[in-house]
Amino acid sequence: MSNVKDTCQVEFVHSDNVNQVNSMMESDDNLFELAELFKAFGDSTRVRILHALTFSELCVCDLAQLLNMSSSAISHQLRVLRGQKIVKYRKDGKNVIYTLVDAHVLTLLEQGLQHVKE
Repeated sequence: MSNVKDTCQVEFVHSDNVNQVNSMMESDDNLFELAELFKAFGDSTRVRILHALTFSELCVCDLAQLLNMSSSAISHQLRVLRGQKIVKYRKDGKNVIYTLVDAHVLTLLEQGLQHVKE
């Protein structure tokens, strides 16, 4: 086991680096929204819903059957995903069909899956 600590042993701020990074960082509001987006991905049921939607648009009943869950449980999770602008829906007669909002969501899912498979 190593004796190396994971903190600096000498307190010294690299001002040039700090100033450069500070000028490039996003606003606190944008970072807060990003954290909220990632929270929506922090539930395995929601991730399963999103993964299913990468293959096809699906209604609540389809998702409930696929995930072996109740329609009300699926609807609850879809409300969270809609609130974060991750999924969208359209009416098709008496059905409500869900899809991913855009290619960015697909990219997040694909990148995340690549990361966990490494």
